[in-house]
Amino acid sequence: MAEAPARAAAQAPVARSAWRDALQAAALFAVDPAGTVGVSLRAPAGPVRDRWLAALRALQPADAPWLRMPAHIEDTRLLGGLDLSATLAAARPVAQRGLLVQADGGVLLLAMAERLPQTTAGRLAATLDTGEVNALREGLALRDAARIGLVALDEGMSPEESTPATLLERLAFHVDLWPVAEAGSSLSGSAAAQVAEVAQVARVAVARGRLADTSVPDALVEALCSAALAYGVRSLRAPLLAVRAARAAAALAGRAVAVAEDAELAARLVLAPRATMLPAAAASDSDAESEAEPKADAEADADEPPEADLDPGPQERHEQASDDADAVPAPEPAEAIQDRVDEAIRAAIPAGLLASLMAAQAASRNRPGQPAGRAGAQREGHGRGRPIGARRGEPRGRTRLDLVATLRAAAPWQPLRRREASGRAQRIHVRPDDFHVRRLRQRAGTTTVFVVDASGSAALHRLSEAKGAVELLLADCYVRRDQVAVLAFRGKGAELLLAPTRSLARAKRSLAGLPGGGGTPLAAGLDAASTLAESIGRRGQTPVVVVLTDGRANIARDGSPGRGQAAADAIASARKLAEHCGTTLLIDTSPQPQPQAHALAQAMRARYLPLPHAGAAAVSAAVRAATAHP
Repeated sequence: MAEAPARAAAQAPVARSAWRDALQAAALFAVDPAGTVGVSLRAPAGPVRDRWLAALRALQPADAPWLRMPAHIEDTRLLGGLDLSATLAAARPVAQRGLLVQADGGVLLLAMAERLPQTTAGRLAATLDTGEVNALREGLALRDAARIGLVALDEGMSPEESTPATLLERLAFHVDLWPVAEAGSSLSGSAAAQVAEVAQVARVAVARGRLADTSVPDALVEALCSAALAYGVRSLRAPLLAVRAARAAAALAGRAVAVAEDAELAARLVLAPRATMLPAAAASDSDAESEAEPKADAEADADEPPEADLDPGPQERHEQASDDADAVPAPEPAEAIQDRVDEAIRAAIPAGLLASLMAAQAASRNRPGQPAGRAGAQREGHGRGRPIGARRGEPRGRTRLDLVATLRAAAPWQPLRRREASGRAQRIHVRPDDFHVRRLRQRAGTTTVFVVDASGSAALHRLSEAKGAVELLLADCYVRRDQVAVLAFRGKGAELLLAPTRSLARAKRSLAGLPGGGGTPLAAGLDAASTLAESIGRRGQTPVVVVLTDGRANIARDGSPGRGQAAADAIASARKLAEHCGTTLLIDTSPQPQPQAHALAQAMRARYLPLPHAGAAAVSAAVRAATAHP
């Protein structure tokens, strides 16, 4: 019972810092929604997210649009198109405004952003880049202003579930409120906090008016660009967004020219969440500092609720300076500015975050152009699946007629067709060229193929590892509709021990009693895996191949002994396997990592993982990490 209060006390400083940064991001976004583009808000649905949205809504102008967009919205509702009822009534094409045009000058809330289709994300990204909707749809040329600020509500609980990278790259602020929600602190707010929020609304309104007269010196721009490069921020948009955030921070503080403190705030809120590495000079002592600072904060702030500092803060430290808006502070040396920006980013990165981020990126790296992820590739379904629009065609077989899309295609031609058919009393004239059928998309299942080296003295250990890993992975198959298959190679050939199945009992029976020992026909095992992966792909599923071997082949493809020819055949078979399988993992089971196994992994474009003492749990965890989609 005593562990819960202690855990809550330890989480209080982290929650307090996260809530403060979230409110600071809301204030800067409210000052310049179109310039900072948007906010990615990663938080569960509940009072924490509602409180943040309420604070952001209070900072917006009263007449600014505030609209919500579902993740699976149709293109006509998003971009605009033909108003079917008005077109039929007026006997001429009538356009309707889409949701993006309706949100012009305001904020668009994207619900369940982690489930947003890539096509919709691309259309949103194009609108955010140009500030307008420009589309040719259903015989209409649509071009309207759509300068919006986007708030992507991400409810994903794991790195696998996240807002599409196309949108994340364009949104200035990446806010994570999961620490605040997990801390369980009340966010009702005191009277003092409410007074601070009212004052903040007034400051944001003033800052919005003076934003056009605020500038950012070249020294701050160079410092932000250098910091982005040093911390591995790959997007070229990130420094530009950081400069815009620094400009908004200066306007919010009442300054005509941004100073180093504004750049610090922009670096912490914009660049730190995108960091993928530490500078070489700072990497040596970053771990010690990151462990010491949370302990000191926990002792000082354990009893304070996260909402105690609801006012995003750097402005309070400069209330006296804001009275003299035209005063330009003396410029700091470029080296001092760079040090302050770097220190702000380092302080905002939690301990161990970069290491886990780099591991996740390595695990999710797949061959370009191939299906990624254990969730399986998406393919067009026939008769079942999620609707993704319509296409021209006749309703044959299991395809179904899309009545609304058919009427939309026929509506613009009604006046002409009525004149041609003057002798027939028909309200709507529909021709075969107007027919549209529904397009459905369903996610294909995934089949994980274990290719086990059953040769040599350690064969029994590797088989037991594979057996345990299969049993652990099969527990999730009932939820994901995945399958598992097992291939073993020894002596002069390969044997399919377990055909693709979800049956745990069948897996145990197939793996029990397999003898080990003999030569290592690695090429034969990879050829069998390639054939099986090809057949799995023809059935519409996504194959994932996991090879457990030390890479030391000694039996050639024709069954003759000899390490030279056996190694060459294994490399050729590995390249053939890469053509039929997009996601592969090679687990090196030798006591020391072998160059032969690493070369084999490169040939099959697989992730290489040396696990000299790989137990069932380690193998299962490695497979889950390697097959998790980005």
